[in-house]
Amino acid sequence: MARAEVVRSYRGISAANRRDERRDKLLIAARQIWGEAGASEVTVRRVCAASGLTPRYFYEHFVTRDALVLAVAEQVNQELFTTLVDASQAEPGTLERKLLRALTTYLDTIAADPSIHRILTSDTHSVAGLEELRSRAVGIVTDLVMQYSAEFLDTPTNPQLRRQEALFVVGGINQLVATWLDDPAQPTTEVAALCTELALAVVNRVP
Repeated sequence: MARAEVVRSYRGISAANRRDERRDKLLIAARQIWGEAGASEVTVRRVCAASGLTPRYFYEHFVTRDALVLAVAEQVNQELFTTLVDASQAEPGTLERKLLRALTTYLDTIAADPSIHRILTSDTHSVAGLEELRSRAVGIVTDLVMQYSAEFLDTPTNPQLRRQEALFVVGGINQLVATWLDDPAQPTTEVAALCTELALAVVNRVP
């Protein structure tokens, strides 16, 4: 008979909670290193040094260094997607108002933590799976744009055409945001207003 695993508490913290805390420390350290120095600098040695953990605990959670990098990218993408959705749902007004609120909040979030953009725009070929993750994130945001377009626009259109338009909108906004971050002197409200105006010009056009 296999011996049951003994799960001990330490200072009132369960073994499972301690594992979760160690994982969080690794993610925080990797995210900071990536944001400040680039993905190539996210190494097992540097992450362990920054988190105060040994390699033993690193491999307790991540099979490879690339697995950690992917976990950080997934975390950032999920945070930004949640920011977009929450901000748009908090605005009860028109499609224009929802887009403006969501984009302003999105830009303010990135402006408050410039490392986010560096993580989102790193070379996708440097880590296996990163390109797929980026494509999936673009697809999720594209679906969100299509959803709101369908809710607020009465004109029936070809679904394939609508998706192409939504992809164009998402790609264009990403490029504008990238350009803005190179020289973030323009207020986030102005950039969000421009992105909203251009997005509406696409989705409101007569097919």
